[in-house]
This record gives sequence, C-alpha cells and structure tokens, in this order.
Amino acid sequence: MDIAQFVGFLIFLTIFTMGFWLMIFVITFVIPYWLMGNFKEKRQLKKEAKKAAKS
Repeated sequence: MDIAQFVGFLIFLTIFTMGFWLMIFVITFVIPYWLMGNFKEKRQLKKEAKKAAKS
C-alpha cells in the first residue's frame, strides 16, 4: 500500500466517523428536543382552546 492509498483511506475514515457521530448526536439530542417542543406546543394549544370554549 503506497502513501496515496493510505491517505485516501484516512480521509475516508475521518469523513465516515464524523458522519457516524453526527448521526448519533441527531438521534440522541435533536429528535427528542423537537418531539418535546411539539408536545408542549400541542398541550398549550389545547389549553387555549379550552379557555376560549369556556369564555
């Protein structure tokens, strides 16, 4: 294996690893944050609709 193949392999490995950790970050932090915000907003809208119906 010459140096060009080795450098190419290292670049591939770096990009693949960065993509893997970005995917893990998105699955563990971004998606739950988005879901909780969605549920809170729906709950708030239901409360407001209930208040408007009582008035």
